[in-house]
This record gives sequence, C-alpha cells and structure tokens, in this order.
Amino acid sequence: MCPRELDNDGDLATLTKPETKRPKLYKVLLHNDDYTPMEFVVMVLKDFFHKNHDEATYIMLTVHTKGVGLCGAFPFSVAEAKVTKVMNAARKEGHPLLCTMEPE
Repeated sequence: MCPRELDNDGDLATLTKPETKRPKLYKVLLHNDDYTPMEFVVMVLKDFFHKNHDEATYIMLTVHTKGVGLCGAFPFSVAEAKVTKVMNAARKEGHPLLCTMEPE
C-alpha cells in the first residue's frame, strides 16, 4: 500500500517512491609482467580482494597465462581505491605489477 499525505489543497496525494538505480560497476584487472613474483600476486588477491588461496591462485594463473585477470567488479570509488592500494603495495615492494579498472 502506498503511503499518502495531504497536498496543499487538503486533498490526498499519493507519494511516489523514487526509482533507485544500481551504481555502474568497474572491473578491476591485474596485468601480467615478467618480474612480479607469483606469490606477491596471490598475496595481493588475498589481502585486497579477500580471495581464498584457491581463488587467488586461479586468478594469478589466469593473469600469467592470458595476460590479464579479473579481480572483481565494484562501484567506481571502491574500484579506484583498490587499484591505488594494489599499485602502492607493488611499488613499495619494487614490483612493476599493473592494476587497472574499466567499466563493466
């Protein structure tokens, strides 16, 4: 049942619920390189994307064999924060790991 209230003339007015849209999602991707250790990539996937060991290993092997792997899809601000965290962690450890995001 729709909630109702009186409008300015004292007549009943039906309130309409505003339509909400799901936020646009962005894919976060890891890209292969010849220098970043596989163990570091697994650690990144476990720590920043909350993957279990098997999921992290599968994604790491996908990155290694196909050149790119999907870490997850998130709203823009979350995806941007994850990319920044991954890139900062990689640079801190001296790895050239590339993490990007793109619209889903």
